[in-house]
Amino acid sequence: MLMRRLVVCLDVDAGRVVKGTRFQRLREIGDPVVLAERYARQGADEIVLLDISATAAHRTPIHGAMAEVVRRAAERLWVPLTVGGGIRSVEDVDAALRAGADKVAINSAAVRRPAVLTEAATRFGAQCVVASIDARRAPVAAAGDAGPDPWRVVVRGGRTPTNLGAVDWARTCVGHGAGELLVTSIDADGTRGGYDLDLTRTIADAVTVPVVASGGAGSAADVCAVLQQGRADAALVAGIVHDGVETVSGLKRAMAAAGLPVRGWPATRPARAEVGPTP
Repeated sequence: MLMRRLVVCLDVDAGRVVKGTRFQRLREIGDPVVLAERYARQGADEIVLLDISATAAHRTPIHGAMAEVVRRAAERLWVPLTVGGGIRSVEDVDAALRAGADKVAINSAAVRRPAVLTEAATRFGAQCVVASIDARRAPVAAAGDAGPDPWRVVVRGGRTPTNLGAVDWARTCVGHGAGELLVTSIDADGTRGGYDLDLTRTIADAVTVPVVASGGAGSAADVCAVLQQGRADAALVAGIVHDGVETVSGLKRAMAAAGLPVRGWPATRPARAEVGPTP
């Protein structure tokens, strides 16, 4: 039976963790490496570091403050680390992996040129390639006869809408080599009103790779709901653990109590010899 994962996301801007609502009204939370290690010790199955301003600022990814954050995090963590934000090419993927990432999330660049997913998967393996999809429900008039795909992909940190249907785009990403999908509901992001279960379930049913649900977690019940009713393979949380509304260990206990197969907690750091060097 596949384990259900709890993923903690740290949105990083200028080397500090920030959090907002629908990608706006950002407030500073703290040091990303300190927080990442804390969450890993509490039982987080994976950590995601997203440079949230790299794409909009046309900044070179894995550079400057962000590069230092990734290197420091990789030295301290023993759980998988995903890095994203501003990744535009296979060379950027290479830089992220060399800095210590286990997986790399690609968003806006894949919309512009889907072949980047294929190139990265061919060179590094599909298990390293995460297609990050930000989706917003289209207005009824705009959605028209969209049927089961009323969501539209947005890019550049949720700032720019596209005409791509989110479900069709998810299938396209998998077809181009993505080994995992990180699906964020922009409508729900930061609201703590629960995940978009319809969006998550529709995409999970449409693809053959793991789906990580993001956007809207407000409680342990929300996390369990997206893993059960939403059929996600993993639930991503951020603000509710940053602000102490929930703890990682408490969420893992709730997942286990709901009958979901989970890894144990609290996590213990493996011996140095077991961690192994970063490739």
